[in-house]
Amino acid sequence: MTATTANTTTRPPADTPSPTLEDRAAGCLVGAAVGDALGGPVEGWTPEQIMARHGGRVTGIVGPFHEDWRTARPIAPYHKGDGHITDDTLMTHALVRVYEKVRDHLDAYDVADHLVPDLIGTPRWIPELEAEALPLQRIFLAEKWIVARLHYGHADPREAGVGNIVNCGAAMYMAPVGLVNAGNPDRAYAEALDIAGAHQSSYGREAAGVFAAAVAAACAPNATPATVVDGALRLAKDGTRAAIEAVCEAALPHRDFESALTPLREAVAPFDTVGPDYRNPSLGARRPSRLHAIEELPVALGMLLVGDGDFRTTVLGSVNYGRDCDSIATMSGALVGALRGASAVPDEWSAEVARASRLDLYAPAAALAKVTREIFSRDRARRSAHERAFAALAGA
Repeated sequence: MTATTANTTTRPPADTPSPTLEDRAAGCLVGAAVGDALGGPVEGWTPEQIMARHGGRVTGIVGPFHEDWRTARPIAPYHKGDGHITDDTLMTHALVRVYEKVRDHLDAYDVADHLVPDLIGTPRWIPELEAEALPLQRIFLAEKWIVARLHYGHADPREAGVGNIVNCGAAMYMAPVGLVNAGNPDRAYAEALDIAGAHQSSYGREAAGVFAAAVAAACAPNATPATVVDGALRLAKDGTRAAIEAVCEAALPHRDFESALTPLREAVAPFDTVGPDYRNPSLGARRPSRLHAIEELPVALGMLLVGDGDFRTTVLGSVNYGRDCDSIATMSGALVGALRGASAVPDEWSAEVARASRLDLYAPAAALAKVTREIFSRDRARRSAHERAFAALAGA
């Protein structure tokens, strides 16, 4: 698939100013949090189950799938719904705090030196627990792995992800890497692969790199959903590339998410190891492979094409897809926000998610944009030093 085959080349009117770095950062991180909160209450269910529970498709913030969420399995004890963000946003904001501390590009050692201490050392408000607690007490087993391997096992950070569950755990919080490398997908891909090496291996790590690259591509002036997908495909490898290509080809004929739900699932199914029953994974689920891919990133990119950059269509399509829809909507919300800026995210959703989750959704974006400008200045100085050194070596 290329931009010439995609029919999603919508651009803002010529007199519409391109969003600034700060605006794109806000759109990306706020959009990710809103997508996360909308998808959380229906995570793990099928489109049919979601429709039966809510009397139709989800069109905004909804309550928990089970009214007795405190005891209902497998949800308990998490209050998913009512505008609460999940671990996707908790991890995204934690990575932003690492960038604030390091104020430069990150690698796997920064996960060990800064991200792990953040997860285990500082209590924070956890919306789903309705209490202040360590983030470690909310994150999933695949994220607890990095604490066990790095803090207790003293593993080499660059290899600590080997042996972990292969899922979207690393990819779901890589939007900040794309923003730090805004407009430079290649650098975003490489940095995310380095960071994710402490967390994941195989196609889970690959998805982290490709998602960061897609965010960076979305930040480019005049970017479109099609150019974002093209940027992802240019860098993606193995099953991840094949899955993105298949899903995005399936997305092309659709302009509403209702008609796209089944075709996108059918397109990604051959690459997905979890299987048709999300709550009863297959024997081969989440195991390393060069042929397979996580489901979440290809579907997020497919919904980006279906929605043609419209936040409501893209994110609600991701939510009503079901399965791991909080992470799908986190990724698709981040991509639309990076493309269109903060104004793309409906105010009624972002305001309610901020209120319900007791979070300032804009502060992390403002902090990251400031750090990004500092990092770019360092990059420019480093490039200049390299150019001078190479000129001397080459005899120019």
